[in-house]
Amino acid sequence: MVGVSRRNFPEDVAETLTPLADVTYLSPSDAGYIDALGESDAVIVGTGRVDGAFLARAPRLKIVARFGVGYDSVDVEACTARGVYVTHTPGVLSGAVADLTWALILSLIRKIPLADPFVRSKWAQRREPFPFGADLEGKTLGLIGLGRIGAEVAKRSQGFGVKLIYYDVVRRPELEKTLGAEFADLDELLRRSDIVSLHVPLLPSTRHLIGEREFGLMKPTALLINTSRGSVVDQRALIRALEEGEIGGAGLDVFEEEPLPLGDDLIRFENVVLTPHIGSATVETRRRMALVCAENVRAVLKGEHPPNLVPEQRDVSF
Repeated sequence: MVGVSRRNFPEDVAETLTPLADVTYLSPSDAGYIDALGESDAVIVGTGRVDGAFLARAPRLKIVARFGVGYDSVDVEACTARGVYVTHTPGVLSGAVADLTWALILSLIRKIPLADPFVRSKWAQRREPFPFGADLEGKTLGLIGLGRIGAEVAKRSQGFGVKLIYYDVVRRPELEKTLGAEFADLDELLRRSDIVSLHVPLLPSTRHLIGEREFGLMKPTALLINTSRGSVVDQRALIRALEEGEIGGAGLDVFEEEPLPLGDDLIRFENVVLTPHIGSATVETRRRMALVCAENVRAVLKGEHPPNLVPEQRDVSF
């Protein structure tokens, strides 16, 4: 049996698995969830936690197929110890996340979230002018992470006349040449950039990568964009930086706690644009993600090696 934890998983994609297994939709709140999990040979999961307790309830499990590229909610070490493959969906969502990154940049720099209510409630009264935004041309865009998504953001920068710099643990000389990107160390990037955009996975080394010290290095007019993982940024330090005017604003699609609680301090800032973790939330992208999940599950059910293993398992076979 294949258990699918996302109710918006396309039914026709799920049906491609039925020659190999029965497919059922699982939710922890559903009656019979524990029994169904115990019968599952494969699960397709979203952001739900997969840890030792989850695995103990699924003794038949052969694969955890993560519906997304990030997989920090899955305990890969525990899965590996139990002989369970972990896969994700790299590549197919890069364009959609890059598009949202630019939507956040443009929204902030041209003050679009302020302009919309201004038109609806103040413009016709002509009692106050609308504040100016800024040009993108001539600004420096600093990308932290130049992997699949970062590279797509960089490609989309070509029409805006920005200077492109990047930091990554691995230099990308081929992209430096094709995109005109300049490598810089992290501190230099933070000092020079007018826009800092984050495109790194959540790892022990990247948790709170951007915190109080890093905000102190940024320009007081600089914008921070995060479409990667919420915990890459120390959210309390971000709030302090916004309160004290250390940076010019932020565009955030991800948060340390999701959903973002009502009344969270971030909500009160007019120079912050917030979206509800929708980087991959397009019809086309979510369908491609579902197809990759199904491909990974199909391979394991047929006794084959799944094509999209997470990096920690690329050299293992069960």
